[in-house]
Amino acid sequence: MPKPRRMGRRTWVAAWAVLCTVGLVATAGLKASSAPDPQPKKHVSAECRDLIADIKTQLDKAKPEAGDDGILAFSRQRPSAEDCSDEIRDFLRSYQ
Repeated sequence: MPKPRRMGRRTWVAAWAVLCTVGLVATAGLKASSAPDPQPKKHVSAECRDLIADIKTQLDKAKPEAGDDGILAFSRQRPSAEDCSDEIRDFLRSYQ
């Protein structure tokens, strides 16, 4: 009866390297294909749009005066029944 052929160390290392490469390629492919869905655009009321436009105007006016080191504070001067804090927060995060 013939003896079974033993695999050498180089063969094991090569097989391990191939399996790791295949795993990395598969992981990269899965990550690329599972991009998050874009968030649906929220409806912003006219009052909030006006308030955000006022804030943008104030920011644009204050930017040349204060430079990048200035602090700008906002206060709401008109009473409002609607809360626009989420919309304002989203605007300020995206404003550059």
